Amino acid sequence: MRRDSIFYKLFQQSPTLLFELLTNPPTNATAYRFDSVAVKEPKFEIDGVFLPPENQGAGVVYFCEVQFQKDEQLYERVFAESSLYFYRNRVKFSDWQAVIIYPSRSIEQSDIHPHRNQLNGDQVHRIYLDELGDIRSLPVWVALMVLTTVEDELAPQEARYLLERSAVEGNETASRAIMELVTTIMLYKFEQLSRTEIEQMLGITLKETRVYREIKEEGERSLVLRQLTRRVGELPQEMRQRIETLSLEQLENLGEALLDFQQRADLEAWFSREGV
Repeated sequence: MRRDSIFYKLFQQSPTLLFELLTNPPTNATAYRFDSVAVKEPKFEIDGVFLPPENQGAGVVYFCEVQFQKDEQLYERVFAESSLYFYRNRVKFSDWQAVIIYPSRSIEQSDIHPHRNQLNGDQVHRIYLDELGDIRSLPVWVALMVLTTVEDELAPQEARYLLERSAVEGNETASRAIMELVTTIMLYKFEQLSRTEIEQMLGITLKETRVYREIKEEGERSLVLRQLTRRVGELPQEMRQRIETLSLEQLENLGEALLDFQQRADLEAWFSREGV
C-alpha cells in the first residue's frame, strides 16, 4: 500500500492536519504551507515540511515523517536530514519540531537510547495512529489517516461512515476531496478490485462528466506545475507546454512520480517513458 502518496495528498488538501495531532500547535497553524523537500545529500529527502508564513518573520519549521515499515536507522536519518535543512535555512526559522507518524508502536525503531534526549523532550512528537481513539470520534481529516491502518474487514463500513459524515459536515468541495481520498485509500487497500468495484463497495459514483473532468484536470495540472517548480526549479516554456497536453490520468501519474524527482532530467526521463 503506497501510503506516502496518500499522506502527501492528505497534507496537500489540509495542511493544518499535522497540527491536529499535536497537543500544543502553533497559534498561526492555519497560515502554514506544506511542502516536500530534498536535502542535497545522497538519499536525503524529507517526507513533509510545514513552512511558517514568510511575512511574519522567522518562525518554527515542522518536519514530518510517515513511517509504516520498520527502519532501524530512522531517527539517525530524520535527525540528520532535519538538522542539515535547518542549518542551511537557519536565517528563515527560529526553531524546528519533528513529527513522526507510525501505525503502531511495533514499527518504531528498536534502539532509541542514543536519541533519548530528543525523544523525551518537547521537540520531537511521536504519533501512533492506533492510539488516537475510535475512528468515528476523530476529526474527519485525522480519521482519514487512521483509515489507512484499519483492518480490511472493517475498512468498508468505516469508509462509508466517513463519506456520510463529510457530506453532512463539509462543504461540497471538501466532501469531493474526501470522497476522492477515501476511494484512493480503499483502492490501495484492495488492489485486486477495480475503481468501479470500490465505488460499489462504498455506495458512491464519481460522475466523470466532461465538466467535472475539466475542472479536476485543471486543478491537477496547476498542482503538478507548482510541485515541479519547487522540486526542479522554473520550467522552460517547452516543458510547460508538454505538461499542458497531458491527460488527467497522465497528470495524476506525474503527480506521484515527481515525488522522486531531483532535477529536470528526471522529468525528461518521465516524458520519454510515457511517450509524451
